[in-house]
Amino acid sequence: MTLSFDPFAELDRLTAAAQSRVGAQLMPVDLYRQADEYVLTADLPGIDPGSVDVDVDGQLLTIRAERTAGEREGAKWLSQERRYGSYLRQFSIGAGIDRDNISASYDNGVLSVIIPVSEKAKPRKIEVSTNSANQARSSEKVAVTS
Repeated sequence: MTLSFDPFAELDRLTAAAQSRVGAQLMPVDLYRQADEYVLTADLPGIDPGSVDVDVDGQLLTIRAERTAGEREGAKWLSQERRYGSYLRQFSIGAGIDRDNISASYDNGVLSVIIPVSEKAKPRKIEVSTNSANQARSSEKVAVTS
């Protein structure tokens, strides 16, 4: 006897459908440092730019977005594999970040967040003095004051 109904295939389909509509969705990101800023890019295809929210609260950078399913009145779905719902990622940022100048842009399904390094955290060159240079300066001061 041949079964026309495969309960395992149906269970797989129902599980995938439930996972695609419940909870936060995957948001793949890349993060790198270039010169004096960090660049974070996140894939958010099909997201309405108006639903994207980037905020900083203390040491936490949060990215939120929402992808809603289009209404298809009278449609009988044969397959619905694209994921809809909320996207959420949070990143802990260090004290060396210029929080006031973080910027974000969304283009062709990719969110780019530019995170500048604060002036205090940028590397700087420190001059190394020698004792002979210090003695020369001291001699100049003595000659001037005499």
